[in-house]
Amino acid sequence: MVMIMSKKRKIRFLMAKPGLDGHDRGAKVVSMALRDAGMEVIYTGLHQTPEQIVEAAIQEDVDVIGLSILSGAHMTLIPRVLELMKERGLQDRLVLAGGTIVLKEDIEKLKELGVAEIYGPGTPTKEIVEFIQKYFEKNAEKKVQKK
Repeated sequence: MVMIMSKKRKIRFLMAKPGLDGHDRGAKVVSMALRDAGMEVIYTGLHQTPEQIVEAAIQEDVDVIGLSILSGAHMTLIPRVLELMKERGLQDRLVLAGGTIVLKEDIEKLKELGVAEIYGPGTPTKEIVEFIQKYFEKNAEKKVQKK
């Protein structure tokens, strides 16, 4: 199981709950699965603004940002996070989203904006872990060189 960015450190994953969404069971389940797979997971807690999320990503020097949204505000909050990431030079970080993003048009638009993958309710955690593993195996040299 390859779960490290380089031989020196584990993949660092920031799990964030943007907006007023107060439900975090799914975020916690995914966070535990990522931790069990060997990643270092930082959980921001509930009710985070896009600005707080990006600042936490900078301070924690994360490789992946996971955005969990059940409130339906994904088409406002996620683009704002991506915009701030670009302004702060974080556009090379992997961004994943999950929650109740169900409209096909929304998924397509968010992927066009830079979200690598979007997971709905009931997605097996193994699928998320494997996606991240494959991403970093495929992009390991490129990512390590940018750090």
